[in-house]
Amino acid sequence: MSKDGFARFAGRTAVITGGAQGIGASLAARLAGEGATVAVLDLDETAARTRAAGLPGAAVGLRCDVTDSASVDGAVGEVVDRFGRVDILVNNAGITRDNLLFKMTDDDWDAVVGVHLRGAFLMSRAAQRSMTAHRSGRIITLSSVAALGNRGQANYSAAKMGIQGFTRTLAIELGPFGITANAIAPGFIVTDMTDSSAQRLGMTPEQFREQNAAVIPVRRVGQPEDVAAAVAFLCSDEASFITGHTLYVDGGQAL
Repeated sequence: MSKDGFARFAGRTAVITGGAQGIGASLAARLAGEGATVAVLDLDETAARTRAAGLPGAAVGLRCDVTDSASVDGAVGEVVDRFGRVDILVNNAGITRDNLLFKMTDDDWDAVVGVHLRGAFLMSRAAQRSMTAHRSGRIITLSSVAALGNRGQANYSAAKMGIQGFTRTLAIELGPFGITANAIAPGFIVTDMTDSSAQRLGMTPEQFREQNAAVIPVRRVGQPEDVAAAVAFLCSDEASFITGHTLYVDGGQAL
């Protein structure tokens, strides 16, 4: 339930990619806590099932490789078979393969663009079939402040800015069917991914967080729950007139 006790997503089915850990796990908890039936999709099937088992209400954990169309169609098809429809899709799955341009390999580029952009495309194409049939739906895709450019992340930055253009196009094409499409662009969020970045830089996670908090206007780093709150709003009926938008959840980091 939400804090006011109102299950605003009761009767709705949400699909979350990369939902077994980090931001995705927080998204699953938030939407399930507000009444949604949740399908946790992840490359790690065991982790997906474990996460789903810990959620309130009906939930399922499924293996899905978002870069593979057969895997995507199979996972979304299973969700529809089990629960009847898809109302909410959150394209959250992501990876990093950071390196400076002259060191970045073809595989580094292809892997990151494949998961973020191809993954969002395949998942959205699959989910919209159910949404258009019911003439309603919400598609949220995770972008990033790195979309504005970030040293050592040419692949990630390109993919995350591409998501913003993809989102605007989804909004135009799917709006007549009652479907909204928006993007969330997080800033520094405490996750295993940012902790691993700290280790690569020879810092402890705590040092890395403090360093970043010092240059963020609100003087703190973000938590997965900050992103989950924004996603929950954009998935709600209250946000039905918001589409094609990218919301920066970054404490002012992009200013």
